[in-house]
Amino acid sequence: MKKNAIIVGAGIGGMATAIRLLNRGFKVQIFEKEKSIGGKVNILEKDGFKFDLTASILMTPDIYKEIFFDIGKNPDHYLNFLKIDPFYRVFFETGSYMDFYENINKTIESIEAISTEDSIGYMKFIDKTYEKYKIADENFLRCNFDSFNSFFNIGTLRKALKLKPLKSTYNYLKNYIKDERLISFLCFQAMYIGVSPFKESNVYTLIPLVSQLYGLRLIEGGMYSYINALKKVIEELEGEIYTNAKVDKVLIKEGVAQGIVSNNNIYKSDIVICNAEYSYAVEELIDEEFITLKDRALKHSPSVFIIYLGLDKKYENLKVHNHFLSKNFRNSIESFFHGEMCSEPSIYIYSPSRIDSNMAPNGCEAINVMIRVPNLMQSNGKWDEGYKKNIRNILIDKIKMIQGFEDIEEHIILEEYLTPYDLRERFNAYGGAAFSISHNLFQTNYFRPHIKHKKIKNLYFTGGSVHPGTGVSLVLLNSKLVEESVMRDIK
Repeated sequence: MKKNAIIVGAGIGGMATAIRLLNRGFKVQIFEKEKSIGGKVNILEKDGFKFDLTASILMTPDIYKEIFFDIGKNPDHYLNFLKIDPFYRVFFETGSYMDFYENINKTIESIEAISTEDSIGYMKFIDKTYEKYKIADENFLRCNFDSFNSFFNIGTLRKALKLKPLKSTYNYLKNYIKDERLISFLCFQAMYIGVSPFKESNVYTLIPLVSQLYGLRLIEGGMYSYINALKKVIEELEGEIYTNAKVDKVLIKEGVAQGIVSNNNIYKSDIVICNAEYSYAVEELIDEEFITLKDRALKHSPSVFIIYLGLDKKYENLKVHNHFLSKNFRNSIESFFHGEMCSEPSIYIYSPSRIDSNMAPNGCEAINVMIRVPNLMQSNGKWDEGYKKNIRNILIDKIKMIQGFEDIEEHIILEEYLTPYDLRERFNAYGGAAFSISHNLFQTNYFRPHIKHKKIKNLYFTGGSVHPGTGVSLVLLNSKLVEESVMRDIK
């Protein structure tokens, strides 16, 4: 007889885990409170424009394909990956810019235009950090640390020490590179999971390393094409997805998860897998007696403010992924960790329409303009229309400083926003935190919320708030760890 699994939330983690369990012979039902699936990996469509709602940077494409191969399917039948080259263009306030290419020789040529010494330093950084990446990938990112002994043993701790994690990202990069502009660009990438490069571990320099080693990709039709591909596989495997189905409670009897309550109906199952953000889940879905002091003390990442712009003009100076780095880069990064808005922000600009005509009408451009902002626990910002407009004007003025973009405001024909309130209300992001639970050293690996609940049998967690962490690639790795944990418990 088939085992039953209920999954709370149709985000990347929930859908990927559903596929893995369906392939193992489970009957799987997914309950999603929104009318659309995908969680934060969603889409905004309006007037012929398509905008990836949040996730935009596709690293390690092999991890995206892995789930298809693991169940005997060919990802090329579901998805088309487009190469991005150069994979970054970095604009500086001086009016200059740098390009970074998958071909490292071309990247070195770009760096040599600034400094021959730093081109050598960049190569040394790649060499030394690659060794750390292999250690992290094989011994931490793909390992489950649900038990004390799984992490606190001589072998694992020796490997952790090889990572030399205590030095900050900024100080680690200073060992190799002198030019502050290049350091700022590498630091900016380390912020993708919402940590300060000036305070948190240099382990996150693995992010710019992976970009350089494997390049970046774009899925034709946007990131939501990946969600549609996962949905198609779930349907092929006869899984069930219910939308507009808010889960109000996880049913727990004598310390065992036995199902859920959704829209006043009870649904029983053998296991429950929660794809809701961990802090939201323990406060809203689980009986209070199971909440620990550690759960209440968890620290959360900053949030984001995103402007979605539909432009009636093509901008040739724009690439798919663009950074605009403020002269006072450190202040532009550290301010929001202290609950403050910066008047001189560093900006990320994403324009998939540069290489994918599906994302905008002919002759038009679709761009996301994104900055980090305090989460709702750090700041009392109201995020009313006036507040949003003020920040919007700051960002547009910054973009006008880029050569060729002086007229951008005249060509805006569509404008929408995403705020921390939207993240909280629509996706149950705790406190509007965009990157879930912070990735400081005491909230990673064994110290991060575990895949399997310690006190409640048959309750598991997937998504960015549990190990190995935030980001689509890591969440996809997590789905495999959840599968392994479930199958081990059943056996």
